[in-house]
Amino acid sequence: MIAFKENKSIKVYFDKNAIKVVLSLAMPVIIENILQVFLGTTDTYFAGKLNSNAIAGVGLTNLIMNIYISFFTAVGVGTTAVVSRNVGLKNIDKASEAVKQSILLTVIISLIIGVISFIFAKPILMLLGARADVLIYALPYYIIVAVPIVFLGLMLILSSALRGAGDTKTPMKVTAVANLINIFLNYILIFGIGNFKGLGIIGGGLATTIARILAVIMLMYKLYLGKSVLRLRINHFWKIDKKLLFSVFNIGVPAGIEKLIMRFGQLVYGGVIITLGTSSYVAHNVAGTIESYSYLPAMGFGVAAATLVGNNLGAGKPEMARKYALISNVLSTILMCTVGIIFFFLAPYFAELFNVNTEIRSLVVSVLRIIALFQPFLSLTMVIASALQGAGDTKFPMYSTLIGVWGIRVVFGYIFAIIFKFGLIGIWLAYSLDITIRGIIILLRFLKGSWKDIKLD
Repeated sequence: MIAFKENKSIKVYFDKNAIKVVLSLAMPVIIENILQVFLGTTDTYFAGKLNSNAIAGVGLTNLIMNIYISFFTAVGVGTTAVVSRNVGLKNIDKASEAVKQSILLTVIISLIIGVISFIFAKPILMLLGARADVLIYALPYYIIVAVPIVFLGLMLILSSALRGAGDTKTPMKVTAVANLINIFLNYILIFGIGNFKGLGIIGGGLATTIARILAVIMLMYKLYLGKSVLRLRINHFWKIDKKLLFSVFNIGVPAGIEKLIMRFGQLVYGGVIITLGTSSYVAHNVAGTIESYSYLPAMGFGVAAATLVGNNLGAGKPEMARKYALISNVLSTILMCTVGIIFFFLAPYFAELFNVNTEIRSLVVSVLRIIALFQPFLSLTMVIASALQGAGDTKFPMYSTLIGVWGIRVVFGYIFAIIFKFGLIGIWLAYSLDITIRGIIILLRFLKGSWKDIKLD
């Protein structure tokens, strides 16, 4: 009897049809995210061709942008949950209307952020500890990237909507095109060509913003044509649907707060890193850029888990939802452990890709080898948390992030880095401790199964 149950459990993870469904959704997202991270890596890489202060300037801007993205994450998570649940119910009109409400909300949020960024750019950067030599690069880059943030917001929300409807290929293709445009423009606008001398760091910011504008145009065109499950009628009057907007808002707010908790925590220990010196801060940014590639599988399988959980709960199949979530995590863990092994052994070669000195390279290698060890737990914190969010259970991941980031990462980061004098290594040891504990807690929450009974309306 026990043997039968164990075999049945094993079949859950090796259901070929289920694996194909998960992979068909996850792989385009993984490719898209590789391209997205490569987009950010491009700016860091070209900034490194200017000097180390330019890398620090881009890094500071990205810290702030990650906080702003938290607001769009709130809208995106809510959009994905509502769209996927209504697609499962075959209520396509309501799913499409939810996208409209999300777009309206995104535009409003973006206008507020854009105005704040324009007026308070310098004080914001100085608050994060930007010195005069870094501010020269950070200020123009920040203004060019942050003020027109509406295009980044719309890009994220429209992609979330399409993924919620099961279309993960379109965002991938759009990101690929945007990436090529960004690389091409980065080189020309930063360094120049022919009689055009280039704009330096300003050119890097312009390249990124132009690529995002074109991406939004392509996504809107796809939705307007109605070639996906969703359909937007741009020529019709758009009005606010309070009930539907509340559904998106109610589900998304905890996810947004979770990201804010994370980002503000990053600001705090980012400030600690700055006090360790420029070498530690640059090494942190370079290692963080490389690390971004390690969690790409989890991001892709997280989207698959959220979409399939939402679809199957809408169709009244909670056990199928559970099955798809667990399969998504198993596949993610396999890929992430593979990436971890590559990081551990090839760390010196990755560090040499960036134009940094010997001290910074040594720190980057040490950090990458720490990162390699906690990949299975990072998968849990992303894939299983996404599955909970797809079901509408967004509060628990928020609470776990609050405890993990502020109770473990910030506190122990300070203890390890400053009191025990481990420096940057101490920061990343605290990070790994947070991820490990949080991953276990989130898995236990999922296995409990209370998410199956959550109603979105």
